[in-house]
Amino acid sequence: MKFAYRFSGLLGTVYRRGNLSFTRDGSALVSPVGNRISVFDLKNNKCETLPLATRLNIVCVGLSPDGRLAILIDEEGAALLVSLIGKCVIHHFHFHKPVHSVSFSPDGKKFVITKDNVALMYHAPGRKREFNAFVLDKTYYGPYDETTCIDWTDDSKCFAVGSKDMSTWVFGAERWANLIYYSLGGHKDVIVACFFEEDSLDLYTISQDAALCVWQCDTELDGLKPIPPKDAGREKNASKDDEEFLEEPKGEEIHGKANPNEQETREKVKYSRVAKYFFNKEGDFNNLTCAAYHKKTHLLVTGFASGIFHLHELPDFNLIHSLSISDQRIASVSINCTGDWIAFGCSGLGQLLVWEWQSESYVLKQQGHFNSMVSLAYSPDGQYIVTGGEDGKVKVWNTSSSFCFVTFTEHTSGVTAVTFTSNGYVILSASLDGTVRAFDLHRYRNFRTFTSPRPSQFSCLAVDSSGEIVSAGSQDSFEIFIWSMQSGRLLDVLSGHEGPISSLSFNPMKCVLASASWDKTVKLWDMLDSWRTKETLILNSDVLVVAFRPDGKELAVAALNGQITFWDHENAVQTGSIEGRHDLQMGRKELDKITAKQAAKGKSFTTLCYSADGQSILAGGLSKFVCIYNVKEQILMKKFEISCNFSLDAMEEYLDRRKMTEFGSMALIDEGAGGEDDVAIPLPGVKRGDMSYRHFKPEIRVTCLRFSPTGRSWAATTTEGLLIYSLDSGLIFDPFELDIDITPSNIHKTLHQKEYTMAIIMAFKLNEKKLIQEVMEAVPSNEVDVVCSSLPDLYVEKVLEFLASAFEISCHLEFYLTWAHKLLMLHGQKLKTRSVKLLPVIQFLQKSIQRHFEDVSKLCEWNIYNIKYALAISQQRGMKRLAEETSADEEDLDSDSDFLILFLSCFFKNVVY
Repeated sequence: MKFAYRFSGLLGTVYRRGNLSFTRDGSALVSPVGNRISVFDLKNNKCETLPLATRLNIVCVGLSPDGRLAILIDEEGAALLVSLIGKCVIHHFHFHKPVHSVSFSPDGKKFVITKDNVALMYHAPGRKREFNAFVLDKTYYGPYDETTCIDWTDDSKCFAVGSKDMSTWVFGAERWANLIYYSLGGHKDVIVACFFEEDSLDLYTISQDAALCVWQCDTELDGLKPIPPKDAGREKNASKDDEEFLEEPKGEEIHGKANPNEQETREKVKYSRVAKYFFNKEGDFNNLTCAAYHKKTHLLVTGFASGIFHLHELPDFNLIHSLSISDQRIASVSINCTGDWIAFGCSGLGQLLVWEWQSESYVLKQQGHFNSMVSLAYSPDGQYIVTGGEDGKVKVWNTSSSFCFVTFTEHTSGVTAVTFTSNGYVILSASLDGTVRAFDLHRYRNFRTFTSPRPSQFSCLAVDSSGEIVSAGSQDSFEIFIWSMQSGRLLDVLSGHEGPISSLSFNPMKCVLASASWDKTVKLWDMLDSWRTKETLILNSDVLVVAFRPDGKELAVAALNGQITFWDHENAVQTGSIEGRHDLQMGRKELDKITAKQAAKGKSFTTLCYSADGQSILAGGLSKFVCIYNVKEQILMKKFEISCNFSLDAMEEYLDRRKMTEFGSMALIDEGAGGEDDVAIPLPGVKRGDMSYRHFKPEIRVTCLRFSPTGRSWAATTTEGLLIYSLDSGLIFDPFELDIDITPSNIHKTLHQKEYTMAIIMAFKLNEKKLIQEVMEAVPSNEVDVVCSSLPDLYVEKVLEFLASAFEISCHLEFYLTWAHKLLMLHGQKLKTRSVKLLPVIQFLQKSIQRHFEDVSKLCEWNIYNIKYALAISQQRGMKRLAEETSADEEDLDSDSDFLILFLSCFFKNVVY
C-alpha cells in the first residue's frame, strides 16, 4: 500500500453519556461519544471526531476558559489532558477513583475535580513545559456522601460543591479570613446543580426532587479578607515540613464541619435562605436530572427524566418556556456564552439537540441508531453513506459534514441490508418485517414497497448495475425473490438452496447474481437465461458472505471455517484462499468459560469488501480487528484496531485476575439499578434503582465493511458506531521515478524558464503536495490548453487525482475547473481504455465538483431571489410615486435607493464569496 489509512471520523453516534460543553466562542459543541469526543461546528454545519481515545467511556469533560485545553476523564478516573488546537494528548493522569465532575476556574489557573466525598483543587497546566501537568493544591473535605457538581465565582475566589447528602458546601480557593468553608442545607434530595450569581457570593441550589433554594450572602466578593501574613506563614511552614517526607506533595487539606460552634462562625461569612421554589407544582415532573445557568441573562435551564425541559428567569423564578423534546431522560444541559443556544443530551436514545430559545427553533437535531448498526452502503460518488440498524431506521449521512440529513422510519423491524442504486438517488433496504423498501432521495419518501407472496424475513439484498432488478434472500423459506424496480412486481422466486440465504451480490459487469447459503454452496444465477443456475460452487463449510471484485472477474467467499476463498466464477475454479481465523484475534468475554484461543476456533469473517481498485480485500467479524489482505499475494497487509474501549466486552484476550474471586468472576455480580438513572423504588432493603434492570456490556463486533468508490476511505459499522478511515497521505514521502536532478530548486528554475510541462512532471516525480500546487497555480490560464496536450499519459491520471484533492481546499474553482475540462476533453478517449483502473479517481473528482456545484447553486438561487425581490419592491413603489406629490417623491426615492444599496451590497458580498 502506498498510503496508510487512519481514523478520520465517527458517524452514527452523536452522544452517549457525560456532560456537554460549548467552546469559548459558543459556536461549537463538544460531545462525549463513548471513549472519544466529537466537536460539532454549529456555524459551518460540520462535525469532527478527534483522533484520540480514552481506555473507557468518558464521563466528564472540562474545557479551559481560553478554549485551548480539555480534560477528559473516564469511568475509572483515568484522565487525558488534550490540546483542542493540536488535537493530541499532552498528559496522562489517574485519579484512582471515579470522578463525578470537573471544572476550570474562570481565570484558568486552577481546576477542581470531585470524587467520593472530596473535592480536589489542582494547578491548571499553563503554556510552559512542565514535568507534571497536574499539581495538587488543596484537598477539601466536608460532605458525608458523594459529591455531584461544581461551580465557581466569577473572580475565581470561591467555589461551591453539591453532594448526595443533600448539602452544598462553599469553599474558598484561598484561605480567606472570613470564609474557609460554609455548609448549606435546606433540601430533601440529592443536589443536582449549584450556581453562583454574577459577581456575587449569592447562590442557587437545585435538588433532584425539583426544588430550588435561593441563598443570599451577607458579604460581597470584595469583602473577602485574606489571612494575615503571620498566620499564613505558619501554615505554609507546617505543610512544607509534612511534604519533606512525601514523594509527591499532597497539598493543603481543609476539613469542613457541618455544624461549627459559635466561636468558629464569629466574624465569618453568613448565608440565609431567602426563597424556595418548586418546579413540580402540578406533580407532573418528579425527577430533575440536570441543570445549567447563564449568569449574564439570569437564565436557568432544567431537564427532567420525562424528557421535558423548563426555562426560568431568576431570581424571580418566572417561567419563560417549557417543552418536551424526548420521551427519554435528559442527561446533560449546557448553555453557550451568549445565552442564545441550549444543548441537550439524551443518553437513552443517543440524541443531541441544540435549541435556540428566542426563536424557538432547532439549530441542531441529531440522533444515532439507538440499537446496533447492521449494514451500510456508499453512494456511487462517495458523498453519502446510508446505514440500517436493529431499531428499524434507515439513516443517510453526509461524509463531508458527518451529519445525518434524513431518517426513514417505515420499517417495523430490524433492517438487515441497505444499498444504493447506480444513479445514487434511490436507496433500497431489506428488513425482518418481510418488506424491501425503496426510498427517493429527491422527495425523501418511500415510493416502492416490495413484498413476497407469503411472509418472509429478508436477510440480504442486492440490486443490479442498471438499478432495475432488485433481489432479496430469505432466511426462513430459503428462497430468493426478484422484483422489477420500475413496476414493483415480483418477477421470479429462485429456489434451490437448502439453508438460509446469507448473502447476495450482483456482478457489476454482467447480469449474474451470486447467492451464498448455509447449505455450503454458492449459486450463480444468469439473469439473461431465465434465472437458471449457471454454476454451483461447493465449499467445505457454511457460506456467510460473498462479494464480486469491481471488475467482475473474481468472486470472494467467506465461510464458517474462517477461510476466504477466491474463485474464477466463469470457469468455476478456485484461484486462491486465505486462512484468516488466526488474524481475527478474538477477545474473551467476561462470562466465557473457555479461553479466547479456544473460542476463536468457531469464529469467522462475517463481512467482506473489495477495495476500489480490486487489489485488496477488507474482512471483519466478531472481533475488534479489521484485516486488509492483498488478493494477489494472499497475505495480511495490515490489521486495524477499531476500538480501544474497554467498556465493551470481548476486548481483552485474557481475563483480569483482579476480578476473579473464589466464587467466580465479579462480572456475575449485579448491584441492581443503573447508577446514572437512580430510579427510586420505595422498597425496604433495596439500595437504589429498578431491580429488573440488568447491566450488560455490549460486545465489540464489526457488522459491515464498505470501501468508498473514490478509493480514498472505507467505513465500518461497529458497536461503537460508524467509523470512517481515510488515506493519510500528508506525512508520507512517496516519490515517483525520482532522479538526482529532481530537487525543489531545479523545479523552481524550470518554472522561471516557463517550461511548464517539464516543471509539472518534475513536481510529480518529487510528489510534494505543496510544491505541486505551487507549480500548477503558476501556469497561466491561457497556457493550460497547451500544457494539457503535451502531458504524457502517465501523468494525466496523477494530475486528475491532484485536481480532485485540490477542489476540497482551494478557492481557485474556475482555474481548476479549466484544468479538469481540458484534460478530459484532450485525453478522454485514452482514459476510456483504462476506465476500470481510473474509476476511483474520476469518482473522487466528480464528488469534489458536485459539492462545489451544490454550494454555488444555492448561493446563486439566493442572489437571484434577492434581486427579483428588490426589483419588485422598487417597481411597486415607483408606481405609487406617480400619484404622490413631488416632495414626497424625493423622500421615497432616498428610502428606495437605501433599500437597493443594502440588497446590492449583500448580493456583491455573496458574489465575492
